[in-house]
Amino acid sequence: MGHADPLIEIEARQNYWMPFSPNKEFKQEPRMFVRGEGVWLYKPDGSQVLDASSGLFCVAAGHCRPEIARAVYDQLSTLDYTMPFTRAQPKAFELAQRVVQHTPEGLNRVFFTCSGSEAVDSAMKMALAYHRIRGQGHRQLFVSRERAYHGVNMGGVALSGMVNNRRTFGVGLPGVHFMRHTALPETKFVRGQPEAGGDLAEDLQRICALVGGDNIAAVFVEPTAGSFGCLPPPVGYLERIRAICDQHGILLVFDEVITGWGRMGAPFGAQKFGVTPDLLTMAKAITNGAQPLGAVAAKQAIYDAITEAGPAQGIEFFHGYTYSAHPASCAAGLAMMDIFEQEGLIGRAAEMSSYFLDAVYSLRDLPCLVDIRGIGMMAAIELSPAGQPPGARGHAAQKALYDANLNLKSTGDSLILAPPFVAERAHIDRMVETLRSVLSAY
Repeated sequence: MGHADPLIEIEARQNYWMPFSPNKEFKQEPRMFVRGEGVWLYKPDGSQVLDASSGLFCVAAGHCRPEIARAVYDQLSTLDYTMPFTRAQPKAFELAQRVVQHTPEGLNRVFFTCSGSEAVDSAMKMALAYHRIRGQGHRQLFVSRERAYHGVNMGGVALSGMVNNRRTFGVGLPGVHFMRHTALPETKFVRGQPEAGGDLAEDLQRICALVGGDNIAAVFVEPTAGSFGCLPPPVGYLERIRAICDQHGILLVFDEVITGWGRMGAPFGAQKFGVTPDLLTMAKAITNGAQPLGAVAAKQAIYDAITEAGPAQGIEFFHGYTYSAHPASCAAGLAMMDIFEQEGLIGRAAEMSSYFLDAVYSLRDLPCLVDIRGIGMMAAIELSPAGQPPGARGHAAQKALYDANLNLKSTGDSLILAPPFVAERAHIDRMVETLRSVLSAY
């Protein structure tokens, strides 16, 4: 049964076209939140719900942090907006400086966007511009992977390896080739990086041989695929991708919208796995989800090539957004940088990872499960479809878990867990106990 907010009658729900949601179903049986605090969300009836997915991988520091709220209020009370084209405001420069204290060495030029999707499209443009300026304008192809998610703008849709994100929108952008995913039968229930599958990186070499490595602008990789259901990279996989990119002069882009800001137990997946990309996208936890903000961190050589090729007095990179480096978003980002540093949140995530993964993998005896995958502070438990259409059981399960006061993200039949870094062991225990109770009925 749904849990409607009595203040929102069914007719009043009709105008909002919800994203990635079964609109007809939801508006008949809405499941809503009206308040958040720490690791908790609250239903309209006041019931307390444990947020096991940090909102949407965003809320690393817990909901409704007063430090962020004050920073945003103070900024809106001082300077609410200034155009980011040929004008700027100080917090944009300050936040960029703070961000590069966490990015891998050498990725020290930061371009702000409004979301992870925009960051991905911006990185695509940077790659094309970089090669063209260097006399390699023929590099117009991109490589991605099956089961990848790179946002929902048309560039990201073209890179997407998730069929439902592509099937409705026609051809999209041409010139994208796909490597195979790394979810293999022999890696089921493996914790962390699987030993098998590293050789799948050779798909990139095969694509280079097929289309010409000198025609490829960039390879986009999530260090750990997140939205599809937590697919950690096999041992040696990312290292080999990096080596092949270097061999052919291809830019390597890490999409760290989910894996960034501590989710892997390190500032970014790049540091966790010891592989440095040329471009790195980020969003979500950069503001704790309190304000929309994304970014691309670029190697200085890429920035220098593009800016130095431009006129002495004029625009070098014809790209940006009305809300790039919005003052309130930058204020939220700076407040979040303070929280990361003062509370040691990234270190806390690394320390909690073992307990979290032990708890999640304790569910492997449930008959309804066909796989568990986990690394850092992210894991996915995959349900058997049991003869139902793909995704049907996962969708039903996430609704049942809401009714049992546990909130999480589902993709298909995978239930994805990514708790806030402020979660205590008792919260992890409760999360797993609720999962066991609900899923035992499946």
